Amino acid sequence: MEPKNLTRVSEFHLLGFSEEPELQPLIFGSFLTMYLITVFGNLLIILAVSSDSQLHTPMYFFLSNLSFVDICFTSTTIPKMLWNIETQSKLITFEGCITQVYFFTLFAVLDILLLTVMAYDRFVAICHPLHYMVIMNPQLCGLLVLVSWVISVLHSLLESLMVLHLAFCTVLDIPHFFCELNQMIQLACSDTFLNNMVLYSVALLLAGGPLTGIFYSYSKIVSSIQGMSSAQGKYKAFSTCASHLAVVSLFYCTGLGVYLSSAVTHSSHSSARASVMYAVITPMLNPFIYSLRNKDLKRGLKTLFEKCLLSLVKGIFLSRLLVFCTSLCLFGLPQSLAISHWQ
Repeated sequence: MEPKNLTRVSEFHLLGFSEEPELQPLIFGSFLTMYLITVFGNLLIILAVSSDSQLHTPMYFFLSNLSFVDICFTSTTIPKMLWNIETQSKLITFEGCITQVYFFTLFAVLDILLLTVMAYDRFVAICHPLHYMVIMNPQLCGLLVLVSWVISVLHSLLESLMVLHLAFCTVLDIPHFFCELNQMIQLACSDTFLNNMVLYSVALLLAGGPLTGIFYSYSKIVSSIQGMSSAQGKYKAFSTCASHLAVVSLFYCTGLGVYLSSAVTHSSHSSARASVMYAVITPMLNPFIYSLRNKDLKRGLKTLFEKCLLSLVKGIFLSRLLVFCTSLCLFGLPQSLAISHWQ
């Protein structure tokens, strides 16, 4: 029997992917690259949507919210992992671990709910196109996002508070690169029946329920597309859903694969490697998937780059003009002309 420590633990050890020192630089570089791509890619989506008035529609409003959540989703785990590799430390405080559990659970559930809302948006756009702007009005869009946030916050708060009441064993090694809820529950020495019951019941409700809604929406969408007489109309309707369907498939398939693989294999690092797919890879690929065949988003990104380039040119011109005027005031006209000529 493992020894127990009923006092409040102060820290955990995140074992990560590998304990071999020669692999740490490779892991650090790979995850730093993926994190930067995720942040800048999703940030570009947000800036493009906010700067282009033609993208101020419900579809892109939900997409910009999803991009923001993806940035927060990866920022919950990767910076701490990179810091531990850089400092050659595996420690994370108990408070830091609970914080990771809270925010990771929050943004994971929020990701699922936003994908469900986006499926409903595509359902209304294709099945009820004449009433789309009436149904998907700004008030309803804001309400859907607000309800998604409220549900996610309450669920994360419930799970985190239940973890706080657990007593942990003296062996506090987490075979993961972040504090994952299921891993923490498995480390507990006290009775975890209630925690597991809530974990799987809520997971079934918050993952299975939205997935059922997504399947229902797309069944109606497929029926509506089949009823279209124009081949061009069918292609246009399908192309508006292809990106969202790809993201949903990637997120759910990788997430499901993580828990199936962790149930089949008992390797200490298998769950951590599998979690990379939905916790890191999927948020990184989302901007590419949504912008690859989306002409409106490409136009928005092009407009954003043009505005940034124009602002940069104006800034350089104004700085040179300021230098010239300053030289004119201090040295007089001939000297200022000479200075500007050499610059």
